[in-house]
Amino acid sequence: MATTSTSSLPDLDVARRDGTRRRGDAALSGASADNAPEQRYLQLAERIAYWMDRRYVDPILGLLVPGAGDAIGAGIGLLAVYAAFRMRAHPVVIARMLIHLAVDSLLGSIPIVGAVVDFFYKSHSRNLALLRERDVRRPRPSDWLAVAAAGALFVCALLLPIVLVGLLAAWLLR
Repeated sequence: MATTSTSSLPDLDVARRDGTRRRGDAALSGASADNAPEQRYLQLAERIAYWMDRRYVDPILGLLVPGAGDAIGAGIGLLAVYAAFRMRAHPVVIARMLIHLAVDSLLGSIPIVGAVVDFFYKSHSRNLALLRERDVRRPRPSDWLAVAAAGALFVCALLLPIVLVGLLAAWLLR
């Protein structure tokens, strides 16, 4: 008999341990060997959310390496976006995941306040929730446009902390 748990991480998959299912979760129940790659990618997203948000690695990176730590955290979050892509998640879901990472990086790049906000805005856990409830409908051209816009926003969010640190360094070296 197949189990419904996808990992041994605490508190991340409670809903599946007790036998209940979420919308879109039928393919991830572990009932078929065809779903093994999807299981693996979902477990990757669970591990990222667990370590980055529940173990506070993301805010600690932001505190230890101001500016660049937020970019590193967002870069690690791209692994969950890759998992969503490999799981054939809908483009709108991928766009929303990129937006969560961009908002996290932008808010985290604000001096002092950003470090506090990082402890409360858990983009990796939000992305995991999106993956578990992904939409399986066929993508439209407008969905791909949303993905491109979210990708551009994410690149801007990655560059902003680096530019801010560069400007600060230039100002201090005057």
